[in-house]
Amino acid sequence: MPRPTKLRKIAFMPENRYFLPVGKPKCSLEEIQLKLEEVEAMRLKDIEKLSQEECAKQMHVSRQTLQIILDEARRKVAKALTEGMAIHIQGGNYTMNICKYECQNCGHKFDEAYEKEKHVCPKCGSDDVLCINMNRCCMKGNRKPWCKKNEEE
Repeated sequence: MPRPTKLRKIAFMPENRYFLPVGKPKCSLEEIQLKLEEVEAMRLKDIEKLSQEECAKQMHVSRQTLQIILDEARRKVAKALTEGMAIHIQGGNYTMNICKYECQNCGHKFDEAYEKEKHVCPKCGSDDVLCINMNRCCMKGNRKPWCKKNEEE
């Protein structure tokens, strides 16, 4: 039995998720599905200009897995562009890891990427904040000091 696919971490959710060649009716087009982690891999490597190692680290995958994701994403985009296909960005094996934080100073609750090294309350500027999403972002071996889960163990 194969091992289940590990979730890939993404930090970007595209606003536009469907792209069509101009002048072709949607009903007559073939469609290619581009997974969200494939878009993230291309964004990190091609737009952010990160090294393969840095991209893999941000997505919490091996360099080999990142290369497989990139190759598949680029193949799909090239095929859609050269054959006049629609691109639909959806699905995949990903997590955003957006945590809900609560400021211990003023009580303000806000959402922010879990991976950020320092969290500051946008309302009062205090850095005394705690993640309040128990078990959603915090994974064994990857807990940050601001996670309430640390206090329970």
